[in-house]
Amino acid sequence: MSSNLGSSEPPPAVRAATPGWRDARLWVGAAIVAVSVIAGARVMGTADDSVEVWAVASDMGTGDTVTADDLVVRQVRFVDPGQLDTYFPADEELPADLSLRRGVGAGELLPRAAVGASADTETLHLPVAVDAALVPPSVQSGSVVDVYLTGASDEGSPAAGGRGRAVLSGVTVIEAPPLDEGFAVTGQRQLVLGVGEDDAARFFRQVGGLDAPTLTIVRRG
Repeated sequence: MSSNLGSSEPPPAVRAATPGWRDARLWVGAAIVAVSVIAGARVMGTADDSVEVWAVASDMGTGDTVTADDLVVRQVRFVDPGQLDTYFPADEELPADLSLRRGVGAGELLPRAAVGASADTETLHLPVAVDAALVPPSVQSGSVVDVYLTGASDEGSPAAGGRGRAVLSGVTVIEAPPLDEGFAVTGQRQLVLGVGEDDAARFFRQVGGLDAPTLTIVRRG
């Protein structure tokens, strides 16, 4: 007589069900993949839109000659592609004999409007006498400076531009004789600045409108 005690039948096999199209997990996974693809495409598109543009390596002033040695390459992406036309792409050969019409700061992209042929860019030599205490000792020929003007008008009230406003910006010092070669007796130091004709006219107009003008030199860089 046979006995079935201690024996058991194996449980029935359970097959993994293939998720149906209504399974929420399937849709969540598909959404994650789609978002990843779109984000990657946008990142690649942004990288492809960037261009290499010439920028100024250090502060330069009005009248300075611009050569390739004065420039560095910057990777830039313009929101408006038309903006590229106002600068110099790094793959474009720079015109020879370029001169600055205005000061350009270190790291700033070189605008086409800020340069011209040296023959067409007239630089005036403007002499100024400044209290020696208001000129940084490091200022010398080649320094790029801003000139601030303070003072009161003939009527005794602060004039336009007389509240510490920069009357010259980004101009190059052409000559900077030491104090003992200039106005040592008066305590003033003479500087000769390279400026454009319009800048010179504005400088004299604002200085002339003050009863007791005071100039302060601020060195860039």
